Amino acid sequence: MKNTKLEIMVPAGSFESLTAALQAGANSVYFGIEQLNMRAKAANNFKITDLQEVVKKCKKARVKTYLTVNTILYDHDLKLMKQICDAAKAAGVTAIIASDIAAIQYAHSIDLEVHISTQLNVTNIEAVKFFAQFADVVVLARELTLKQIQEINRQIIEQDVRGPKGELVKIELFAHGALCVAISGKCYMSLATSNSSANRGACLQNCRRSYKVIDEETGTELQIDNKYIMSPKDLCTIGFLDQLVDAGVSVFKLEGRGRSADYVYTVTKTYREALDSILNKKYSQKKIDGWIKDLEKVFNRGFWHGGYYLGKQLGEWSGVYGSQAKVEKTYIGRAKKYFPKVKIGEFKLDTGGLKLSDEYIISGPSCGVIQGKVKSLYVDGEKSSQAIKGDLITLPLDQKIYKNDKLFKLIAKTNA
Repeated sequence: MKNTKLEIMVPAGSFESLTAALQAGANSVYFGIEQLNMRAKAANNFKITDLQEVVKKCKKARVKTYLTVNTILYDHDLKLMKQICDAAKAAGVTAIIASDIAAIQYAHSIDLEVHISTQLNVTNIEAVKFFAQFADVVVLARELTLKQIQEINRQIIEQDVRGPKGELVKIELFAHGALCVAISGKCYMSLATSNSSANRGACLQNCRRSYKVIDEETGTELQIDNKYIMSPKDLCTIGFLDQLVDAGVSVFKLEGRGRSADYVYTVTKTYREALDSILNKKYSQKKIDGWIKDLEKVFNRGFWHGGYYLGKQLGEWSGVYGSQAKVEKTYIGRAKKYFPKVKIGEFKLDTGGLKLSDEYIISGPSCGVIQGKVKSLYVDGEKSSQAIKGDLITLPLDQKIYKNDKLFKLIAKTNA
């Protein structure tokens, strides 16, 4: 069940992730092209020439397309910004997400729908009313509490605040994924240390590393219990998504344009199921516990359940570097061909082995993400219980795969 008034908004950093998002039940996808977006270095961004194909795929699936043009802009960026907006308009992109007034005004002038980025740190009704001149959707600051969000939504209705389309302004909110230690992501650490600006989409994520605090005058080094004091846990709202719906949130944004396709698939599928359960009045703690276990299998820095929205202070730090996913994905081979009549996939094992009952993932730009367990295995045409590096194998697959799609084995982490 998809409700057109409530959106699961999903990141797409590549065609592979885009396909995964569509498979998993996204209502809308957001993506960047060229360098004028906040994940210019973290994701394999699309090119202007990809816009037509991206929009075509999404329209076929009845999914909205949002193009991020949300970095700060300098004078020399304006020509490219206008070129991107013109291309988006021509391709039929649903809207752009912007933070710089230059992009907001230009998109508005060519009748291209605008959504206000969280980078503008909108925290009150007057700011919403101002940006309603240009935008139909406003991404509120992630530091707001649930009560503050609810009050802004109440005043939008009470004061009849409408965007350019003549509809009440919609509230978009971050629902899941990485949090920045800075307020609404406005950080200058990467710029200061490496001349690589986070606000230009080039963050090097220095904050995710461990640091020592040293008094420059005395040389005294402070002992800090948690070395990762600038690396917060990932936000997870799956356990109180119903409260966000009740507060008036219309668009639930999942973070992760720099993540893999299986991350996009799992997180999207999980939040899709949760939102549908709320709409069907079947949302329960038992289901929440199951969804959290699924989310823990893919990349995460540990979860902050509730975050600012429930009035919690920022202080739940990751504690370790990198992912705390409870399942490890290991590349072992690539697809050679697919036999549609018998529904069999052929693979060459390049780096590792596979055996009966192993769990696997296949991913590629056209197949998206396919998850399964080895129930039958053939090596060089002979039935077998296991295969090793270098073997040519076949697996039964209901879904079509394509040459060079990647095969991964899933392994539970013993220390997770």
